[in-house]
Amino acid sequence: MTHRAVAAALVSVVLVLGGCSPAARRATPTTTTGPTTPSVAPTSTTTTAAPTTTTVPATLAGRLSQAEAALRDPAASPEALLAAARQQQAGYRAIGLRPELKAETVAAVAAAAPALRDAVDANATAAVELRALTVARTSLPPWRIVPPPPAEELLADYRAAQREIGVPWTYLAAIHFVETKFGRVRGTSTAGAQGPMQFLPDTWKQYGNGGDIQNVHDAVFAAARLLKRNGAPARMDDALFSYNRSSHYVVAIKRYAAVLQADERAFQGYYRWQVYLRMTTGDRVLPDGWPDVPDQPL
Repeated sequence: MTHRAVAAALVSVVLVLGGCSPAARRATPTTTTGPTTPSVAPTSTTTTAAPTTTTVPATLAGRLSQAEAALRDPAASPEALLAAARQQQAGYRAIGLRPELKAETVAAVAAAAPALRDAVDANATAAVELRALTVARTSLPPWRIVPPPPAEELLADYRAAQREIGVPWTYLAAIHFVETKFGRVRGTSTAGAQGPMQFLPDTWKQYGNGGDIQNVHDAVFAAARLLKRNGAPARMDDALFSYNRSSHYVVAIKRYAAVLQADERAFQGYYRWQVYLRMTTGDRVLPDGWPDVPDQPL
């Protein structure tokens, strides 16, 4: 992006299916007059790694369908939502690792649960694209993993930016998800990008409007300004490419945004995803509380 001299500088080292760093919260949350915000409880700090998944497409399709359905169930308990999100993330990671599983898995979902077909296809596509974007690390990064801000506050910020600047909230949420996993990782990218939406300081001066690069509200609005300046919403591909100059990134963000646009309850799953780190020695999960809580193999 214009604030990235090196495309995907942070995404490429942090993501397996999503990424990196929290921000200071503003004192007064934005209110919204948009659609009812889904209630999402804070994520668990349990150190259990993502569940083991299968590489058999029919079985994988069943597990993903079950997880996607649970995440859309308004009666699901917080425990059920967390379990579904972990299974969802594990399933899409399996497809990211083995893209040849995607077509048969999506076809099986289409046959058994056609209403979920588009969501599974979009999430699987994003997984493949982001895996193609990542570069394995040789050592663990100097970050801290913390719980993200409350989901209701995040959604309120995205919608406020949509109302004031005109960039669809779904794209802002998708970028926040991919860039910093809604603020789970406190850290700076190898290229010097900072904060919840990962701006280089020089670019922040253009779009931050005097705000705090580490503040969620300020960073979301700055991202919206950058996207607007570069063509959003009419030319979303151009706008997203300006944010991160990678076609893989553009496709992944569009797919996640499409899932959120179709059903905002999908946010409940993404919000609960853990930080996966691609390492040359094997992928790791960095749970909330890391490094005080040990990382684990995937």
